[in-house]
Amino acid sequence: MADYTSSTKTISLEKYGIKNAQIHYQLEPKQLQAITVEKGMGKETPNGTLAINTGKFTGRSPEDRFLVKDDYTKDRIWWGKSNKAISPEHFDFLQSEVEKYLSGKEVFVRDGYVCADPKYKMNVRTVTEYPWSNMFIYNMFLRPDEEELIDFEEEWLVLCAPGYECPNHEAHGLRQGNFSILNFTKKIALVAGSAYTGEMKKGIFTALNFILPVEKNVLPMHCSANVGEDGESAIFFGLSGTGKTTLSTDPDRQLIGDDEHGWTVENTIFNFEGGCYAKVIDLSEEKEPDIYRAIRPGAILENVIFKDNGEVDYLDSTITQNTRVSYPIYHIDNIKTPSYAANPKNIFFLTADAFGVLPPISKLTPAQAAYHFISGYTAKVAGTEAGVVEPQPSFSACFGAPFMPLHPAEYADMLSKKMKEANVNVWLINTGWTGGPYGVGTRMKLKYTRAMITAALSGDLGDYTYEDYHIHSVFGVAQPRTCPGVPTEVLSPRATWNDDKAYYDMAFKLSNAFRENFKQFESGASEEVRRGGPQRYNY
Repeated sequence: MADYTSSTKTISLEKYGIKNAQIHYQLEPKQLQAITVEKGMGKETPNGTLAINTGKFTGRSPEDRFLVKDDYTKDRIWWGKSNKAISPEHFDFLQSEVEKYLSGKEVFVRDGYVCADPKYKMNVRTVTEYPWSNMFIYNMFLRPDEEELIDFEEEWLVLCAPGYECPNHEAHGLRQGNFSILNFTKKIALVAGSAYTGEMKKGIFTALNFILPVEKNVLPMHCSANVGEDGESAIFFGLSGTGKTTLSTDPDRQLIGDDEHGWTVENTIFNFEGGCYAKVIDLSEEKEPDIYRAIRPGAILENVIFKDNGEVDYLDSTITQNTRVSYPIYHIDNIKTPSYAANPKNIFFLTADAFGVLPPISKLTPAQAAYHFISGYTAKVAGTEAGVVEPQPSFSACFGAPFMPLHPAEYADMLSKKMKEANVNVWLINTGWTGGPYGVGTRMKLKYTRAMITAALSGDLGDYTYEDYHIHSVFGVAQPRTCPGVPTEVLSPRATWNDDKAYYDMAFKLSNAFRENFKQFESGASEEVRRGGPQRYNY
């Protein structure tokens, strides 16, 4: 192997129990890419972008994600399906096994940090078995300079060993051999048995979703954010496929970040990360110009298929629908540096409603905002998962349930308080179907959605009055009657169906799903919030 240089600083991993390892510290992306290709672990596209295959796991494995239940966490975590407990004793055993596994191996170490606002900065040291996993961390975490590395002390440690699987997993509290575990007392994240890079990213995101509200009074958010020339920032919540990355990337506004942010007591918004991790299935320069152009040397493509001519076939989902790219945020031209801004004035909840019944844009009251935030609605369409043959409602609390260790009502209460203090407008945006459900109607045109968001940001959607807004008879949200750049009939979902009975049948089907889902949260939500949802079952 070639002789690769790294930072002038040298480190030891002995204190972590990793012995006799060949350590590559703080290598540059081009070095990590060269090693990856040299080892046959990846290949380069015609334009020099690294492409790798994550193997058995092409996405997160939520059933194999655990939080250590100890004196610090036992009464704080909202234990259940998303937050599964594992004992400190099992964690200690698995940690020692991962350390022994990495001992004597060639490993790649990177020091970085998360939280762009210096007041909330958290240093993270990551030890990876694979070079491209380390390159992913370079892309996704914030990057200290050489001077900052001199006295660097990690607050959290991430150990990533895709090649290790626990052989006697049931005896150690696991479902199968792979695992992703957070220990808040020891401040260690273990990722083993899976090479999917998102496990590392979402592990630290989950850690921040507990630490920031509990210890710093900061609201963590699964959202993108941007800021205008007027200094007013906007927040975009949304699950995968709803347009979070696309809609926050605006030529007239600077991007703060595309996925994970904190909202501080000082009323600022800061990016957790230093990069972007975007889906690339069906990607084209016409549809997603910023993402498409960010795919260049330094980026990492995951699980894509190549055409016979060597080009990437972004339409091919042979390996997975979850094809992705990671890249440092500076691959996007119009970014906010550093990645934080003040004065949030508009919040957008994005949903791809495959039932085709939610308005394309509606304004929410504080109670409705809390309700929809706790609900975190979008929809699955046929073909996205095995067995899905018609639209199905999909709810993910706070638009990120798998990563939220506290009860959703705690995050919703924080959001409501900040909304009221900052006098923020909250909008529900349907980027899904219009004129009928999936299979009958059509997807909302991106140009219309962009026009609605632009109008909301510029204050061109009128006053909150009967003359300017219509209250939806099922969901109770306020629909603007007109919007610059959008045909008036598009603003009324019922009008686009041309069949009132079919429309209301579907609307009540979705409203009932909302109410059924919210039952699990009712005990922790106020009466005001409970009344923020649809109030009618049928007609």
